[in-house]
Amino acid sequence: MSQDIIKLTTPISDEARLKLRVGDLVHISGVIYTGRDAAHKLMVQAITSGETLPFELNHQAIYYVGPTPAKPGQVIGSCGPTSSYRMDPYSPVLMENGLKVMIGKGPRSKVFQAELVKNQAVYLDVTGGIGALLSKRVLKMEVIAYPWLESEAVHKLLVVDFPAIVAYDTFGNDIFE
Repeated sequence: MSQDIIKLTTPISDEARLKLRVGDLVHISGVIYTGRDAAHKLMVQAITSGETLPFELNHQAIYYVGPTPAKPGQVIGSCGPTSSYRMDPYSPVLMENGLKVMIGKGPRSKVFQAELVKNQAVYLDVTGGIGALLSKRVLKMEVIAYPWLESEAVHKLLVVDFPAIVAYDTFGNDIFE
């Protein structure tokens, strides 16, 4: 049995996000931002210090990835997801400040899940091991913050039909259970 793919365009509206349910297949087009634990730590420090973040969190999506360097003629190297649990200590502060869509790999903590429901956010899972295929969905890449973190810097990616599955929805449903 085939399942319809839900097309999402960033910025992702509240209406579109709140309709998502665990198991929904989505294709994201538009801008998504990258960030791993080092960048998350810096963003949380910026928030607590009252500094401006490198991008507006509201209605945006963060993808937990540290892309490999692009080969000649490529926009980006392999860009497979990293294990998301490493972002759990930082995610609640980011969600409280507007982040509602996170993309990564694997299950998250119960504390994260409770904060996700409280903030009406969603967590999308991307299959690990397909970073080379995912790179074909990236049309443009630009480093926008923390360049000294190299591959873990915050990148602005322009993507088309970037595939993911809803792993946790705003109601607390969990695809991993």
